[in-house]
Amino acid sequence: MYKIFLHHQLLEFWRGRNKASGIITKVLMIFIILYFLLVAIGLGFFMKSFLTKLFPGKDPVLVFNGFILYYFLADFLMRVQLQELPTLSVKPYLTVNLSKKTIIKFLNLRSFFTFFNLLPIFIFLPFVFISIAPISGSLSAMAYTLIVLSLAIFNNFLILYIKRKAGSNGFIILFGVAAMLILAALDYFNIISISHISGLLFSYISHHPLWSLIFILLPVSIVGINSKYLRNNLYLEEISKKEVAKVSTDYPFLNRFGHTGRLVALELKLILRHKRSKSALTMSFLFVLYGLLFYKKQLIDKNSFGSLLFAAIFMTGIFQIVYGQFMYAWQSSHFDGLLTSPVTAKDFLRAKFLMFTLAATLVTMVTFFYGFISWKLILLHLCVYLYNIGFGTVIVLYFACYNRKRLDLTKAASFNWQGVGASQWLLGIPLLLMPFLIYLPFGIYDLPFWGIISIGLFGLITLAMREIWLNLLTRLFIKQRYKIAEGFREH
Repeated sequence: MYKIFLHHQLLEFWRGRNKASGIITKVLMIFIILYFLLVAIGLGFFMKSFLTKLFPGKDPVLVFNGFILYYFLADFLMRVQLQELPTLSVKPYLTVNLSKKTIIKFLNLRSFFTFFNLLPIFIFLPFVFISIAPISGSLSAMAYTLIVLSLAIFNNFLILYIKRKAGSNGFIILFGVAAMLILAALDYFNIISISHISGLLFSYISHHPLWSLIFILLPVSIVGINSKYLRNNLYLEEISKKEVAKVSTDYPFLNRFGHTGRLVALELKLILRHKRSKSALTMSFLFVLYGLLFYKKQLIDKNSFGSLLFAAIFMTGIFQIVYGQFMYAWQSSHFDGLLTSPVTAKDFLRAKFLMFTLAATLVTMVTFFYGFISWKLILLHLCVYLYNIGFGTVIVLYFACYNRKRLDLTKAASFNWQGVGASQWLLGIPLLLMPFLIYLPFGIYDLPFWGIISIGLFGLITLAMREIWLNLLTRLFIKQRYKIAEGFREH
């Protein structure tokens, strides 16, 4: 039966009207995923040297043990933000002689094949078999493997259950990040050390590997809970209530994000069809090489992150800076139509958040090749990336509500100052200045690593509050929309 499901989905893809662009998109996504996995496996093979440099004088295996639980906490937060539910057009199958149990099993199997489940395998297992197996034995290595797989699958199905049960709720992210920050604070002040607990737990398992079998209960229980929930809700009446009219796009992978993803797909079409907007996308990848001008060996060796900060912000946030400074103006020619369309202001802004997050994620992953220069640059880019998708996106969309300069997308991209106003210049002040203000006290007291980690934590906190910012920006946009529209009508 599973072969039939797969066959039907292949037929749906090949018979779709956007088949050609769908093939191109899938090939591109495969290359992107392969690149990310190569970076992950490189991190796994060189993790011992990274941990030795980052924590001098400490046993890398002990550091690794203390890091595992924190990784899966961070993995949970990433999944909340980015992982989508596995899709299957189940409605036609509910009217035929086919058990719901078969459909549910197929949905569960499909959910295994996600990037987030592969990532810990590529990161952890090389280290386990290179550094742990020779010391503790192959049985211990197998125990670590079992635990990593169990925790990854548990997170996978826990996120699916939460999203099915609670829907799109920003407070879930806020609660998760708050819990993680509280745990980190308790760890830092030696009240309750999660890293110590993690270290003790996995050190014990390395000596008593049979105890790892207990972790199998985690994925088994959460899979059972998911299956029970689907059995109780997989009815035609329930599906009909939740169905929303769906518009086909040229970027099927964005349909995973629902209505928000389709709005992003429409904007991506706008970007690729006009020279000026397309140049913003091209610059985002060209400026990835910007760090080669700034990242000097002597600065990296001295941990002078203050001198490297500007280049890191610029590279990981270049799309927000170049494209985001003219936000809403890109749609000035049809802005009046948007105001009268059934698209809500909140969905419109949510699509902007998603677009900036996806763009920053892609560009940041590309910048990971700087890790061949120094592992410190990967840490720097990750922290600044969190800042850009957390605080940077909010600032860009806030100043966009005061941008009333019209853009004519038919004009040339080079030497075109149309649409440039005061808001573009003011935007750069908080966006570029805030990371330096956060880093400054740590730089003064010669705590460079704590400085960049603080920037990342600041970004993580603002990212966790995204639903709050979204509500505030929606109210501001509604208040300013007619003034923006009036400005866009001027030629």
